[in-house]
Amino acid sequence: MKPFISFDELEAFMGQQFKYLQEQDEGIEFAFSKRTFQRDIKEINHLIGVDIKFSKKEKGYYIETGEAENQHFQRMLEAFDLFNSLNIAGDLTPFVHVEKRKPAGTDNLYGLLHAIKNKLQISYEYEKYWDDTILHKTLQPYALKEFKNRWYVLGKDIKDGYIKTFGLDRMTEMEISSIRFKVDPNFNMEEIFRNCYGIITPDDQELEDIVLSFTPEQGKYAKSLPLHDSQEILIDNDREIRIQLKLYVTFDFMMELLSYGDAVKVIAPLSLAKELKEKHKRACK
Repeated sequence: MKPFISFDELEAFMGQQFKYLQEQDEGIEFAFSKRTFQRDIKEINHLIGVDIKFSKKEKGYYIETGEAENQHFQRMLEAFDLFNSLNIAGDLTPFVHVEKRKPAGTDNLYGLLHAIKNKLQISYEYEKYWDDTILHKTLQPYALKEFKNRWYVLGKDIKDGYIKTFGLDRMTEMEISSIRFKVDPNFNMEEIFRNCYGIITPDDQELEDIVLSFTPEQGKYAKSLPLHDSQEILIDNDREIRIQLKLYVTFDFMMELLSYGDAVKVIAPLSLAKELKEKHKRACK
């Protein structure tokens, strides 16, 4: 993949793409100018935070991202390409099956991105699933996080000043105010979730060295998609695949272990093995 591309190359590429689109819909007309492209650059940066710049030295456009940003950008492109393919070419749907269930609240994503980027305070109604209460919340939104196809916003709760996580599927009546805020200098999203699985952060738990033994078949899945950045493979043979993780034992992690059934065995810590065993016993009842 070329890191720099000239406007002429971009124009030729867009022309080829429009030819394909016109095969699907003859009413589509091709129009691509430098003025249009400059406007699109601003829109792309505003909507999804991708910064496209021009290098005079290389005489071409390039995307300016760090390594972490680039990984997220690549994931976003993959999702967009798939979405585009399914919507533009209806004849692909017999070959690509996507789940019809969609998490609620994703219609607030663009608004939240705007509020986060411009440091604007938001308010909304929030439903607590565990006790069916609805609370009015005012939040300084700092960041978005995705976990298992659900989206969450992290920010400072105005009521008590604590940084909390809220699920978008439980947010309604969201309003973006004109009140600006300053991000807490101590906020570091990477640090908050460094030793966590999912979106739940620990209260008073101790950080654990967790050792799991998977069946060879299930272990291959754990190898191809590691449970966490800290994952290390200790044993890999035809009897087991054993891994080690450094994590807090949260509800999200426990639910993940339960989902493996008898395909995983907890070697350490002993307290986690006992808790998992008790949960399986209760499930059997």
